Amino acid sequence: MTIPKFDEKELKTVGEMPSLIVGGPSTPLYDFPVSRKEAYIATLKRKPVWLITNVETRTITPTCNPDNVARAFAFEDTRQPVEEGGGKDMFGIEWVYVPVAGGSMVKPGAPLLSDANEWEEKLVWPDIDSWDWEKSAKNVNLSSEVFNVPSILNGWFERLISFMDFDKAVVALIDDDQKDAVKALFDKLSDLYIKIIDKYIEKFPGVDGINMHDDWGGQSNTFFSPDTCAEMIVPYMRKVTDHIHSKGLFADLHSCGKIERQVPNMIAAGWDSWSGQPMNDTQMLYEQYGDKIILGVLPNPLSPDATEAEQREAAANFVEKFCNPDKPCFLHRMATITPAFREEAYKLSRIKFSGE
Repeated sequence: MTIPKFDEKELKTVGEMPSLIVGGPSTPLYDFPVSRKEAYIATLKRKPVWLITNVETRTITPTCNPDNVARAFAFEDTRQPVEEGGGKDMFGIEWVYVPVAGGSMVKPGAPLLSDANEWEEKLVWPDIDSWDWEKSAKNVNLSSEVFNVPSILNGWFERLISFMDFDKAVVALIDDDQKDAVKALFDKLSDLYIKIIDKYIEKFPGVDGINMHDDWGGQSNTFFSPDTCAEMIVPYMRKVTDHIHSKGLFADLHSCGKIERQVPNMIAAGWDSWSGQPMNDTQMLYEQYGDKIILGVLPNPLSPDATEAEQREAAANFVEKFCNPDKPCFLHRMATITPAFREEAYKLSRIKFSGE
């Protein structure tokens, strides 16, 4: 794609994107020279058109997948009311919506597995063909304007936690008596996720990528060592990302926690992109790994009383440092920015990426 030269007319606001936060401010949509989908894909291909922010993508988590309802995170054309969340996930595990947390957790009680070696005997695998795909397909109208990405909420380690509870799951990854069972379980989970991905592609024409959740850390560190991750998780993730790529789609990882040490494993696992939480040093990670994975980068915080000139200067500094045409990034989805910062970052990144 030939990147058009920047025209000041692009800064005209032609629409707005509502905030995902109730009562939050909407985000202006400019008179973009190409579709937001094209711009997002161009960044993933390292031929960026502008600095990607939060208006270029749409997440889909259809109600036909029991996990999405159980986790109180079901998005079709509208979001299912969170108070309707909870219930059984695709493996029959009971989840409870917790209002104060804004999400669901596995119902406390005896875990399904006390030892990973029990999984073949005790797990009942979901029949995804029995899910009401047609109903969800009627409630999802994908736009050709944005990058459409279904999300699979429970990945490998998260799924193991749901079966065993956290303490037993994290031990199972390093217990020599359980590791082979965990590997076999993760391999079968990969096959299941591949089947679900193929259903998403079939039932929701216009899908551009797949996002998968698998949280690996807490506020201060990763739950397991990079060596454990490389042995126990990476090969099974790679099986799925290879399949995603074989379908001409992009693979995006959602993984919470301070997991800077795991970025090489994300790369080895085949992920195209990752936006970590703010406790990660995203600027350092960009410098070290931005040529191998597209990262969400947080700008330096603005003073609450920063003038408009200072806001625009901050945007210019960000573009200068992090908008390398051969090494692009996303503006972090949790960045707190002003309208002036957004406008200046858009304008200057357009100019820089078009070679002006």
